[in-house]
Amino acid sequence: MAKTEDLSFGYLLSDVTLLFRKHFDRRAVKFGLTRAQWRATKVLYHREGLRQTELAEFLEMEPIAVGRVIDRLQAAGFVERRPDPKDRRAWRLYVTEQARVIVGDMELIARELRKDATRGIDHDELQQALAVIGRIKDNLLALEQGDGDTP
Repeated sequence: MAKTEDLSFGYLLSDVTLLFRKHFDRRAVKFGLTRAQWRATKVLYHREGLRQTELAEFLEMEPIAVGRVIDRLQAAGFVERRPDPKDRRAWRLYVTEQARVIVGDMELIARELRKDATRGIDHDELQQALAVIGRIKDNLLALEQGDGDTP
């Protein structure tokens, strides 16, 4: 009898992720943003004033890696750091007008890529696939927390 653990899917998920990143970066190059930079900009656009550690939580990234993304975004003029009025050791992150101008265009790039990537896949199929991938993610996160370790 076939078992789910005998189905190899890790490389496929990795390939899909790499291809998605490649095509997104190719389409977004005219704005000078990578996918990681776009994700950070998008979160800050909707939640201005976050601290770097809070942004890292939203992006599910390490704070040091987010710091490098923010450094690049700030150097490119898309994000600015402002002192936290309640904690002089901390900084709050805000998008600039330059970032606000391109948000709609970047959203369109992401939407069109999703459309191209899901051609021939109906909504219910994709929802089911995403639900399964979400459960796989939850299982892997549980392993990190020690909830699902196997001997």
